[in-house]
Amino acid sequence: MTLEALAKQGHTTVYDSLAASIGPKIRDIRKEFIKESFSGFQQPEHRLETVANIHGMEFINDSRSSNINATWYAIESISRPIIWIVGGVENGNDYSVVYPLVKRFVQGIICLGLDNRRIHEAFDDLCKPMADVITMGAAVQAAYSMGIRNEVILLSPACASFDLFENFEERGKAFREAVKKL
Repeated sequence: MTLEALAKQGHTTVYDSLAASIGPKIRDIRKEFIKESFSGFQQPEHRLETVANIHGMEFINDSRSSNINATWYAIESISRPIIWIVGGVENGNDYSVVYPLVKRFVQGIICLGLDNRRIHEAFDDLCKPMADVITMGAAVQAAYSMGIRNEVILLSPACASFDLFENFEERGKAFREAVKKL
């Protein structure tokens, strides 16, 4: 598999693949076997998973990103304007880590959760459109209304799911279902 083919699945896939290839290379496993093992790689469910393209907007499910570092990789790997769905159970996030990326790439923020104060404190000064919602259906609808052609609607919460969902899988499935209803 070429680096270009891996890159189409996102920067994290490239990083993970490069790291995973070190062990076999050290053990003198032939390149052909290493390439073959990567050729069948599928992006994990709920990790930068494209759900649909609707009216030129790509909906990406990154529900697995329940911490700020994972969300940093998600935002950094998308090279188009983003409407970001963020929020949940706050776990002491340092939002300054993603602030430069949000300032540059995020066009609007949908705060999904019961307590979004820290998200507002971190990003209100950017003067970007923001909406507070407490259901995934409302989050997807608000993001769709805010978005325009060629933008990405990204669910990458940077928080745990436990305020509204059982786990990140349930949150990701709710996102998929809400997108299908558009």
